[in-house]
Amino acid sequence: MNQHYPTWAQHPLMKDYYDHYWGRPVYGENELFEWLCLEIFQAGLAWRQVWQRRAAFEAAFANFEIEAVAAFTAADVDRLQNDSGIIRNRAKIQACCHNAQLLAQWHQAGRYLSPVAWAVTGGEVLRLLPDQAGCLPATMPLATTFAKQLKAQGFQRTGPKTVFAWLCAVGIINGRLPE
Repeated sequence: MNQHYPTWAQHPLMKDYYDHYWGRPVYGENELFEWLCLEIFQAGLAWRQVWQRRAAFEAAFANFEIEAVAAFTAADVDRLQNDSGIIRNRAKIQACCHNAQLLAQWHQAGRYLSPVAWAVTGGEVLRLLPDQAGCLPATMPLATTFAKQLKAQGFQRTGPKTVFAWLCAVGIINGRLPE
């Protein structure tokens, strides 16, 4: 795999994440929802803190199946807040549950996250070259505009930085170092 890593991917766990996950195009609804939730949980933390808990997040959030998470109750939120395997931020837990409810409503209306997200770049991967250290900006106008659209539709905790990180993680924006 890639022998040159960005500065944030020096730990073996992060090298594996970079080699096998980050920036690889994602199209599936549940997968896009999972990455969005993980980025919501990452806000204010190091990505490694989230990534090393991915299996626990998957177990806690019903493998990020949108309809299952949409059915979570207040008791489920309490259960998640007491789950030591995940990041126990109540507002972030509630936001993921709320966003799942919105997506479930979208699905009932025949609307899906994948085409909405990919439409941001016209259905194509947008190439964004990182700087010499492999760093990208914290956000960009495209992500800011999309974040505003998501907020207007009721999504929670989807600010410009979170949305930008999500677009990069799911490969809609390719910020990988040239190989």
